[in-house]
Amino acid sequence: MEITESALMKDPDSARAVLHELRDLGVELAIDDFGTGYSSLAYLRHLPVDCLKVDRSFVAELAHGHTEIASGVIALARSLNLSTVAEGVETAEQAAELGRLGATYLQGFSLSPPMTGADAAAWFASHGECTR
Repeated sequence: MEITESALMKDPDSARAVLHELRDLGVELAIDDFGTGYSSLAYLRHLPVDCLKVDRSFVAELAHGHTEIASGVIALARSLNLSTVAEGVETAEQAAELGRLGATYLQGFSLSPPMTGADAAAWFASHGECTR
């Protein structure tokens, strides 16, 4: 399940309580749009999340040689033992750079257009095991 950074920051204490309840149910949690809002990094240590999503705007900057923010988000996630999903990957070059930076997962049209559940199951069946 994904929650945006801005939604978390509206009421961080309440959000943390709800996230703990979801985690107790076995739900994996990701913070979407990470780095685009005005949150305190201190909250990250106390939120029961599994993943940070690297915003597509930071992925787009890779095309212009600006790796600093994407690299920073990925490194921050790694230091907190969180996975990362880089969203908005549109080119093979972006995918390669994100792999070099250590992104855990990639998401974007260069990999696949959005699919229904049935189409995703068929895609995975035809491609075998998922790789990074």
